[in-house]
Amino acid sequence: MRKTTKLEAILWSVALPGFGQLLNGQLIKGLTFIFLEFLINTKSSFNHAILYSFLGQINKAFEVVNYQWLMFYPCVYMYAMYDAYKYSTKNTPYLSFLPFVSSAYTVTVGLMYSSKLQFRNVLLGPIWLPMIFLVPGLILGFLVRYILMKCLKRSDECS
Repeated sequence: MRKTTKLEAILWSVALPGFGQLLNGQLIKGLTFIFLEFLINTKSSFNHAILYSFLGQINKAFEVVNYQWLMFYPCVYMYAMYDAYKYSTKNTPYLSFLPFVSSAYTVTVGLMYSSKLQFRNVLLGPIWLPMIFLVPGLILGFLVRYILMKCLKRSDECS
């Protein structure tokens, strides 16, 4: 059987957490992530918030979303993506988890500030602002990984 590529595993995990694990042959783990996705999605009214956000009805998105449940989503989502990535290959690059972890943090922060933070007097809401906060999380994670790799390489050269 053909091994899943890293990109394939990540993109299927973006579509639905757990799909990457199913592709990697990890049935129980994949079904667990799918169950968590549906549980958090349902309890947080995430799909309704997405619908209202895409329709530009940010106030309605705020009304329907349950933050107590939605706060779990970024970590589960990013961990499922990393896990699918990690197990899609035999050689996982050193510190490759950092962009995923830092993105989970920044998306969560974006979610926490989604009812307060505005851009040009526009409130982006519980969907768009966390999505925007993904970008600095990825940049931060890759930057920290790069710096640590350079430091580790230098310390190896000095040994």
